[in-house]
Amino acid sequence: MNPLLLLGVVLAYFAILLIVAWATSRHASNDTFFIGNKSSNWMLVAFGMVGTSLSGVTFISVPGAVGRDGFAYFQLVLGNLIGFWIVAFVLLPLYYRHQLTSIYHYLGQRLGASAYQTGATFFIVSRTLGATARLYLVVNILQAIILERLGVPFWLTSVVILLMILLYTYEGGVKTIVWTDTLQTSCMLGGLVICAWFLLDRLNLSLPQSLGALEARGLSTLWVTDPDSKLFFLKQLVAGIFITVAMTGLDQEMMQKNISVKTLADSQKNMVTLSLVFTVVVLLFLFLGGLLSLFATQAGMPETGDKLFAAVVLGHLPQAVQIIFVIALISALFPSADGAITALTSSVCIDLLGLQRRTDWDEARKTRVRHQVHLGFALLFLLLVLGFKWIDDPSMIGLILKLAAYTYGPLLGLFAFGLLTRRQVRGPWVPWVCLVAPALCYLLDANQARLLGGYQIGLELLLLNGGLTFAGLWGVSQPETPS
Repeated sequence: MNPLLLLGVVLAYFAILLIVAWATSRHASNDTFFIGNKSSNWMLVAFGMVGTSLSGVTFISVPGAVGRDGFAYFQLVLGNLIGFWIVAFVLLPLYYRHQLTSIYHYLGQRLGASAYQTGATFFIVSRTLGATARLYLVVNILQAIILERLGVPFWLTSVVILLMILLYTYEGGVKTIVWTDTLQTSCMLGGLVICAWFLLDRLNLSLPQSLGALEARGLSTLWVTDPDSKLFFLKQLVAGIFITVAMTGLDQEMMQKNISVKTLADSQKNMVTLSLVFTVVVLLFLFLGGLLSLFATQAGMPETGDKLFAAVVLGHLPQAVQIIFVIALISALFPSADGAITALTSSVCIDLLGLQRRTDWDEARKTRVRHQVHLGFALLFLLLVLGFKWIDDPSMIGLILKLAAYTYGPLLGLFAFGLLTRRQVRGPWVPWVCLVAPALCYLLDANQARLLGGYQIGLELLLLNGGLTFAGLWGVSQPETPS
């Protein structure tokens, strides 16, 4: 397909995002940027968060993994479903009761300033690494299918895309993202359905026939019953619960959108709606992955994993579907990157710089500082995307979940300790505990074959990390002093 036509489609799509950003960021203030003036519509937030939760990694990696793992990923999603409900009915009431702008203020109120700063720092590290890994995946595909054929180098592609994201998030922040995420989620899901429809047509299969073909090839296998396997269903279910609690409920990016909704009841409706739509959509992605594997086998294609989806669409489907695929792909790219830059800017400004508490700075100075932090994160994202290009991991979803296990584990332990105990921690020890726990997990993970025999640690590493953090905090704490 003509790369100039694809480039024109990308630029037209970006122009629409800029129009939305202009319309939603007029008369924007710092409160608009951080929490959308507490006026976001819960239905828009719920629908837009589907795109943020899925991201480009789900769009590319989940279908690509079906040829290897069948539908085993859905075991994790069932755990995610339970985790969303825990967030809705345990964590959201806590955040609204304390009227938080940053959810890490809770750690400060409950465990002290050291825990507050440590929690915010771990979020910043975790979200920065996770968001840039997701961003790299989709930038790399756009580079391969469009810009490489035009002679544009990878670094320049990365610069241009980050400038695009920066432009439409610079003023409006959360208020803009709620609307752009809704647009982008619609495009991503529309692309998913259209691609699946055309694949069914090319395979000459009806929906019931395709399900039978997937079952006959073993592509729809759901449950893994070997306890030693990383994909053992109980491991995946438990990991899914805690991944959602940590990566959604303890993540400022995800919660920033939730607490921008005016009331707790509406925010809970948003989370429950998100959980149900998310579950159905991932099932559709797995079904699409099965169709891609069937088609690749029939066509004798060598591509597998993350390269499969783009190779099938761009090499074998009509030009109109290729355009839709590109739109869906960039729609999967932007929600995870724009929300991350906005949330990271908010966390640094609020949690580390204390912007909202500064009475000696006027609004104009606070805005200048926010802009500087925002630009700084765009530059950091660029450097990390180039770093991931150098690493070139073949399956980004595995890398992202591994990074999450190491960096969200301390957050899980901190919040669990605050919620489940009344003990007071000795502040100076908190950062050390939160560094030692993931270090011990890394040593165990690196030596698991020697230490654990045939047992393979998978995503339960997150739970282990959180448990070690909890135990360490208990060790450096004392009973609550009676008032």
